[in-house]
Amino acid sequence: MTATTKRPVNVAERIYQQLKKDIFDFQLLPGDRFSESEIAKRMEASRTPVREALYRLERDGYVQVHFRSGWQVRPFDFKYFEDLYDCRILMESESVRRLCEADDVAERLAELVAVWSVDKSDRWSDSDAVAILDETFHDKLVAAAGNKEMALLHQGVCERLKIIRRLDFTQPGRIEATYDEHHRILGLILARDTVQAIAELKRHIELSKNTVREITLHRLQEAKSLYNVNIKV
Repeated sequence: MTATTKRPVNVAERIYQQLKKDIFDFQLLPGDRFSESEIAKRMEASRTPVREALYRLERDGYVQVHFRSGWQVRPFDFKYFEDLYDCRILMESESVRRLCEADDVAERLAELVAVWSVDKSDRWSDSDAVAILDETFHDKLVAAAGNKEMALLHQGVCERLKIIRRLDFTQPGRIEATYDEHHRILGLILARDTVQAIAELKRHIELSKNTVREITLHRLQEAKSLYNVNIKV
């Protein structure tokens, strides 16, 4: 390949990432139906890469195909999401236990402490940004425990929970509560209080898990409208 030759654009990958973003940003709501031709027209692509992207999204659990009526964003399955939250609790609790026993725990958590244990005046206020920051907190907490395979499994679980977690941050007061809860969790780990650290972590995740039980189509539409307003601003 010469210096002037560009790598071909992976059209299927581009479509996959865009559709997944549309789902996370509430532009495609659970239950929404669409055809391959509609997506191809919007993405300015042929149906072959569109189909490839859609089947990948299906394997990842984001959409499902109805052979007579096209494609559909996967409707909310509350039991499915609650099971994923249970997996999160198991993996993150074990990670906290290991961190409490680590000799270099302060070093491992230094980056997270710098982000979350700050004055209120230094806290971020944008809900989308804090939602991403929250996802990073939990990913890095598990990674800091040192088990790479568990960290990969945890990332996969959290990826499938992303739309739920983003909805959580549309609720009033959630940003301040997240900062406070993360600060307490980190403090308890640094104090090597295993029992209380795990209890605080579980309570923190359960609060998010309870969002699943409260979700309605109306709330999703509200979140979509809020997102659109933020984009326009």
